[in-house]
Amino acid sequence: MTHTSDATSYSTGQQAALIILRTLIGWHFLYEGYYKLMLPGWSADGAPLAAWTSAGYLKAASGPLGRLFQWMAGSGWIGWMDWTVKIGLLLVGLSLMLGLLTRLGCWGALLLLAMFYLAAIPFAGTPQPGSEGSYLIVNKTLIEAAAVGVLLTFNTGAIAGLDLLLRRVTRGAGFSLSTARTD
Repeated sequence: MTHTSDATSYSTGQQAALIILRTLIGWHFLYEGYYKLMLPGWSADGAPLAAWTSAGYLKAASGPLGRLFQWMAGSGWIGWMDWTVKIGLLLVGLSLMLGLLTRLGCWGALLLLAMFYLAAIPFAGTPQPGSEGSYLIVNKTLIEAAAVGVLLTFNTGAIAGLDLLLRRVTRGAGFSLSTARTD
């Protein structure tokens, strides 16, 4: 796949929308990683919370990779997998929020989202315990993956962020912020 799009050909509004989308998705990943990393914590009533683990999620996996995830949950790899998920979420979140190594961050997000989706594709179509909605095939994870695909397609690192800054510095282009077309 070649990426020949020129970020300067997008209107200011289009660029802003793409960067806002990237920042929101980045925040979601960053906060999920931070939250999982910071547990154990304390509940609102002062009781300690247990450390986060992917064990329950993997054991309950029912999607096409369900058996693999269930095997992984019982294989003694939980500690390694938990840290991989936490650090992966943090790195993807930082990448997308800062616009640093944006394409790599998008690919990391797609990998994580694909794993989460394939662990539990929503086939029930009815409300599920612990879920905030009723999903049939399309859920928030799949929608977020599609949004990350949009970010990858439009190369948002070339619009704003540290990728753009580094590119300009290495090319000697200075720090001009007037790359947006004003339609």
